[in-house]
Amino acid sequence: PGDQEAGELGLAAVPGRQAAFRQGLEAAVHYARAVGCPRIHVMAGRVPLGTDRAAVAGEMETTFIENLRYAADLLSQEDMIGLLEPINNRITDPRYYLNTPHQAAAILEKVGRPNLKLQLDLFHCQIMDGNLSRNLETYFPLIGHIQIAQVPARHEPDSPGELNFPYIFELLESLGYTGYVGCEYAPKGDTLEGLGWLRSYWESRGLQHGGTSKAAK
Repeated sequence: PGDQEAGELGLAAVPGRQAAFRQGLEAAVHYARAVGCPRIHVMAGRVPLGTDRAAVAGEMETTFIENLRYAADLLSQEDMIGLLEPINNRITDPRYYLNTPHQAAAILEKVGRPNLKLQLDLFHCQIMDGNLSRNLETYFPLIGHIQIAQVPARHEPDSPGELNFPYIFELLESLGYTGYVGCEYAPKGDTLEGLGWLRSYWESRGLQHGGTSKAAK
């Protein structure tokens, strides 16, 4: 993430911070190797303070592409995947550079490396664009990880909000998604209590605790 005390949130697209980006990436690879995690979120970073987004967009994209190619080469040596996550700039972070799956897909196409994928957080995607069914279908070949949270409060999937997660989960299954779904939400209370939504979802699908089939038992 860079120097968070200085207001940084990633470095990959920040001009002039290439050396720090490479140092941070090497540290991330070291940690990922130690815990057996094959995916690393390569954070784009924020538009520098005092600059206009449109004025620096070209330079930031050039920096981003250069750093992503470097990252892809390094990660390929470790058999790891780099992930790009669009973060909404309407609510969560007004200065974050990478905001939509469309922007991320365009960057990925320009970089052209198979071990770089889209980390699609449906919370951010809904806020920026909505149209989740079509976006999931369109960008499915690029997706390397999914994250979820209810909109707008960013709580558990079964909390009041805009998203119909049972439908979304079934859509992901129908598309053939076999990866993890990250619970990127803030629990309203206790973490374990908040996971009650998952037990309820399993039961609605005829599954037992842990996602195993009752019929198989």
